[in-house]
Amino acid sequence: MRADDDAELLRRAMDWRLARRKVAIATVIETFGSVPRPVGAHLVVDETGAFVGSVSAGCVENDVIVAALDVIADGVARPLEFGVADETAWRVGLSCGGRICVLVQKLDDSAAELLDASLRMIMERRAHTIATPLDGGVARVIEISDPLAAFAGWSGVATHEAQQWFIERREPAPRLVIIGAVHVAQSLAPMARIAGFETTIVDPRAAYATAERFPDARLDPRWPQEALAEIGLDASTATVVLTHDPKIDDPALRATLASPCFYVGALGSRATQARRVERLSASGLSRDALMRIRAPVGLDIGALGPAEIAVSILAEMILARKRKPLRSSAAVKDVA
Repeated sequence: MRADDDAELLRRAMDWRLARRKVAIATVIETFGSVPRPVGAHLVVDETGAFVGSVSAGCVENDVIVAALDVIADGVARPLEFGVADETAWRVGLSCGGRICVLVQKLDDSAAELLDASLRMIMERRAHTIATPLDGGVARVIEISDPLAAFAGWSGVATHEAQQWFIERREPAPRLVIIGAVHVAQSLAPMARIAGFETTIVDPRAAYATAERFPDARLDPRWPQEALAEIGLDASTATVVLTHDPKIDDPALRATLASPCFYVGALGSRATQARRVERLSASGLSRDALMRIRAPVGLDIGALGPAEIAVSILAEMILARKRKPLRSSAAVKDVA
């Protein structure tokens, strides 16, 4: 399990509690300057001091674990702050020049009930936002009619009617759907999995989509229009079409461009893309829809060969995902 796989860390917290282990969860609630872990990063600790996850890539974990054991013992949540100017931070090694705020809470009955509901929504690929009062009140999922609805969709500390809240956006795991079991896909699929993307390769050509060529991949042998309809394309999904065959690529692009996917990439030269746009435009796709296609696919890093092209594609996907229009968590938000 990766230290940055926060949904899996939360599942581990529930598993430990179901095993009758007392558990605390530490969460990064604010960051300032250069820091190793983002808002929403988790560290899960049990009553013996066993832990999984990270709130600082090892810099302040020891102090956070000690605080977590105190929280498990008395049930009182604790906010912690570590910064480069603090003596504690120098001692534990937070030398990156930033400052982090960490909230440590016991996973009691009400928190476990909320976490269970949140994990179900993640499994159902439903993005949602959790609001936790920093005065020790009860956390909740923000609904449309909630007074805190203006804060839904981002993560950080917010102030509403003189009360401070930690707002945490939780989204399903990012997915990558690759259309075409080609050489670039052989490099891109394992790289994307390492980066945390759930990856599926769609290709109806049996000679290409084989277990020998993709020993650890999830393969879907159906035509894209059928496969994508069942897979479901949401705002946490990226798609890349790689076959150079209009019979496969074009239906995949039509399905993808009708979805809220955050990234749509297509392999090919500028001339290939011009012909592709002409075909798709003739099929009824609008200019705005066609402008979503990133082609030639990948960041311009001078990539040559399948592996380097895969690196450029993955980098562009990550950049697109990080640039989704979410509000900054670097400053306190205030809505009257």
